[in-house]
Amino acid sequence: MAVKTYEAGVKEYREKYWTPDYVPLDTDLLACFKVTGQPGVPREEVAAAVAAESSTGTWSTVWSELLTDLEYYKGRAYRIEDVPGDKESFYAFVAYPLDLFEEGSIVNVLTSLVGNVFGFKALKHLRLEDIRFPIAYIKTCMGPPSGIQVERDKLNKYGRPMLGATIKPKLGLSAKNYGRAVYECLRGGLDLTKDDENVNSQPFMRWQNRFEFVAEAVMKAQAETGERKGHYLNVTAPDPEQMYERAEFAKELGMPIVMHDFLTGGFTANTGLAKWCRKNGILLHIHRAMHAVIDRHPKHGIHFRVLAKCLRLSGGDHLHTGTVVGKLEGDRNSTLGFVDQLREAFVPEDRARGVFFDQDWGSMPGVFAVASGGIHVWHMPALVAIFGDDSVLQFGGGTQGHPWGNAAGAAANRVALEACVKARNEGRELEREAREILTDAARHSPELAIAMETWKEIKFEFETVDKLDVG
Repeated sequence: MAVKTYEAGVKEYREKYWTPDYVPLDTDLLACFKVTGQPGVPREEVAAAVAAESSTGTWSTVWSELLTDLEYYKGRAYRIEDVPGDKESFYAFVAYPLDLFEEGSIVNVLTSLVGNVFGFKALKHLRLEDIRFPIAYIKTCMGPPSGIQVERDKLNKYGRPMLGATIKPKLGLSAKNYGRAVYECLRGGLDLTKDDENVNSQPFMRWQNRFEFVAEAVMKAQAETGERKGHYLNVTAPDPEQMYERAEFAKELGMPIVMHDFLTGGFTANTGLAKWCRKNGILLHIHRAMHAVIDRHPKHGIHFRVLAKCLRLSGGDHLHTGTVVGKLEGDRNSTLGFVDQLREAFVPEDRARGVFFDQDWGSMPGVFAVASGGIHVWHMPALVAIFGDDSVLQFGGGTQGHPWGNAAGAAANRVALEACVKARNEGRELEREAREILTDAARHSPELAIAMETWKEIKFEFETVDKLDVG
């Protein structure tokens, strides 16, 4: 009698993809999803559907399943947990075999994990909260072109955060006036200045003209101060060919760093540019335009900690992380959780920081955390306490809004930073003694005194939208 090995029809996902007894392998890629199913659908079925639709499954049994070993390749939903304070949602943990993913391709990982499954009808909401990349996968990725230590060596800057500024107004300046603004900031004491994300190659300032005038400003500021300076020249472009053309021109001008928007530009372009930067000895600053479209809703999308991990693998020497204390959204513990993922060699599971898995980064270089968005000198003590030395603190309006101009604003920031670093090194509590530390420093810096008076009433006090789920 013949054995029946194939039966057409529709099966419940949980028959194959819900595996609560499974023990994940060290080589598995692990994911944690926050799942909100449609009313009446069992948790196990929804979790299994996520595992199936993001790996090998489909809605119907198909005969070609007999041509492979789905037990080897399938994703497995292996654990379900309650979300503290949320009766509607739950966490689903899924293990994926390493062979499901192309080596060194963040594009492929995201295409699988956050592809069609996010439009699945059995789901009301779905959010990718965290990924554990196995060390076997990490070793297939190049990561940052230079990393924290090599960047410090190239720029000859040690023992403190670096200071930056986004040039304002972000749009409308001619190339020459833009270069003037850069020069004033750098000669006043900043280490780096920056194109904003929407400065590309508009009619009022074509990219080549901007690059030329900025290069002149950087070289002039370096000669006058004796310090290494830089400006993030935005090479994000309509297509990869133009992106590389702009990067090559920045290199010809002797500029140390270029900039790319890794989400709007895309991971394919970003990984390619990161490889070019390593080959050519150029630092790579990463902006995150569009991130809040993806990560801000607390129940749907991708948490920024996942995007940060993916960027470290794709390649970048800096990444914007928000400020906690400025104008942009950012829970303090959550921010510290993904800042750790950018900089540390090993990050242990810590639910208080939103970290769902141990993550071993091996010997992959770290990425500078960039704090930018509505910050000024009064925030300096908190920023140094929160972000530490391996960070870039960027004051756009908080530099160029100074009543005495850009150079004075830069000087105020530099004095405030060095006062905070000195106080920290002496063992003082920066956030508790902030007013005293800044007031003492301002006695010897009229630029800082005026900055403190100008911004003393400016605060951004709004409730955080995306809060950590802690019981």
